[in-house]
Amino acid sequence: MAAALRLSSGLVLFGVSIALMVAAELGVPSWDVLHQGVAQATGLPFGWVVNGVGVLVLLAWIPLKVRPGVGTLANVLVVGLVADAALAALPDLHDPWVRGGVLAAGILLNALATGLYVGAGLGPGPRDGLMTGLAARGISIRRARTAIEASVLAVGWLLGGTVGPGTVLFAAAIGPLTQLALRRLTFTATARAPRAATS
Repeated sequence: MAAALRLSSGLVLFGVSIALMVAAELGVPSWDVLHQGVAQATGLPFGWVVNGVGVLVLLAWIPLKVRPGVGTLANVLVVGLVADAALAALPDLHDPWVRGGVLAAGILLNALATGLYVGAGLGPGPRDGLMTGLAARGISIRRARTAIEASVLAVGWLLGGTVGPGTVLFAAAIGPLTQLALRRLTFTATARAPRAATS
């Protein structure tokens, strides 16, 4: 699968995965707690907030001297719009088992989508780039990720974002699932050269 196709399909699936987790109403990932909180506080559509926060995070890349790629800019434009469209299409969920299944599907799809768009090698998402930019300035990935996630979670919760078991489940599961997805889906531009014929 070409890198551009991996990127586009990954971003679309990423937006759908966010919508599934939001629709389950069992708690969402840290950044989406922030997005929900801002959406509730401002009255803006959820997807607009996702894209708007992405733009603001990109501005934070400037002092870190991180350069965006095509995938970075596409992330800012696509994910929020897809999330809004998917949320509009999803029905209200009432049965707790259905909600749990939708949450699990959202987490699995999120890992798959991340594997596709990050594995395409066309630039990280704004939020991932912020983490790696801080790491390049001497802060460990673990500390950078923890500080960022904790900060956006706290602000989002104070603004009314949904924190619940899904938030904890996502935090526990997304790392191993994404690592597995990246191993299988990372794009290699050059094909393996054929073996030379023996004389």
